[in-house]
Amino acid sequence: MPSIRSVNLLIFLASLGLIIAALYFQHVLGLPPCYLCITQRVFVILVGAIGLLAFLHNPGRTGQRCYHALLILSAATGGFFSGKQLWLQSLPEDQVPACGPPPDYLFDAFPFQEALAMLLRGDGNCAKVHWTFLDISMPGWVLLAFCGFIAVSLYQIARQP
Repeated sequence: MPSIRSVNLLIFLASLGLIIAALYFQHVLGLPPCYLCITQRVFVILVGAIGLLAFLHNPGRTGQRCYHALLILSAATGGFFSGKQLWLQSLPEDQVPACGPPPDYLFDAFPFQEALAMLLRGDGNCAKVHWTFLDISMPGWVLLAFCGFIAVSLYQIARQP
């Protein structure tokens, strides 16, 4: 079995891989992220940062449990937004919300809190499926990754040192 510290590094590397893949899809394949995609990226980065901090800090048992409780909370919140996007993608065309302005415009034109609320709500852009693999869209894969992070964190909490 890998050490608790090694698993924390793997969590960081997995989240780094997800962000690299997202940037590849955006900048190389030209698939612009929607509001909910950006939100999911924030939570992937947060999960990775917690994994990296747990790796670097390498605390005792109680500290590891605290790090992984935070990681579970972050991954579950990110999973909520992945699920929300999957729900939007499953709606019939006549029920999809209208598309909104780009995120840059939102933050320029509206107060931060209002722009953030619009970002978290999602819009018609979030309902478009731009890419699939094995018939699963990007938010589906990200949801699976969040579930994996949660499972690993639960194992880290429960395992004996």
